[in-house]
Amino acid sequence: MKRLTLLLSALLILPPVHANDVIVNGETAPELEWDVLMPADYVLSLEKMYNNPELDQLDDYSDKAQRMYDELLQSLASAPVVETLHGRMISIPGFVVPLEGEGERVDRFFLVPYFGACIHVPPPPSNQMIDVHYAPGTRVDSLYDAVMVSGLLTTEVFNHEVGTAGYRLEAYRIAPYELPEYEEPTAE
Repeated sequence: MKRLTLLLSALLILPPVHANDVIVNGETAPELEWDVLMPADYVLSLEKMYNNPELDQLDDYSDKAQRMYDELLQSLASAPVVETLHGRMISIPGFVVPLEGEGERVDRFFLVPYFGACIHVPPPPSNQMIDVHYAPGTRVDSLYDAVMVSGLLTTEVFNHEVGTAGYRLEAYRIAPYELPEYEEPTAE
């Protein structure tokens, strides 16, 4: 009877856990989607640039084209972050862009929302790049495979020749990402 009372008490005290949430060090690390990392009112200057009718008329090697490209890179590197995410435990899926490691193990990498980010230019906005630190290191078999990273997120800028991250994640868990099962919508 004592065990049952303890179990029921624990169930009442523990916060609810959703199917996609991960428990890290006893704390729930809810799965976030990448758009949550962008402020709601954030409009990438890239949109304005591509809506510019004179863009098609520019010579790629002109001074004006170079100035516009430099402005774009600056805008991407200084994209605003969501300050309320600072200090939260999260889980987020993404792709690895290795930065530091030894042998086959990577202990620092950018986590990005899509494959090929940072390989092709320009890189994603800084609020769509996470500087991940994972002291034990992880083996990356293929850059084509997505991973789920769970840990403590902070708003901290990190500049690297590959790109600029607006967030840092002290990772506690890295696992292969598995897509949720697709359910056919039911006709009503």
